[in-house]
Amino acid sequence: MTRQADTETLVKYLVTSLVDEPDSVGVARKESGSTVTYEISLAPDDVGKVIGRQGRIIKAIRTVVRAAASVNGDQVDVDVLG
Repeated sequence: MTRQADTETLVKYLVTSLVDEPDSVGVARKESGSTVTYEISLAPDDVGKVIGRQGRIIKAIRTVVRAAASVNGDQVDVDVLG
């Protein structure tokens, strides 16, 4: 597995662990300059579960993914599309 596949797998694992409909979770990879953005698409009912109260869960997901990617020197961001 490549570094990018490992990071994408981590994002998908974290999100699917939280939602009621894990089959509807999709992760798209977008590159802009030196930053890679992972865009999460999921069922409308599951958006609140991934964002959490005051955005705490998505902040935690971003922290974990950034830490994992920084081992390889990569800059990563995570966005929820809904």
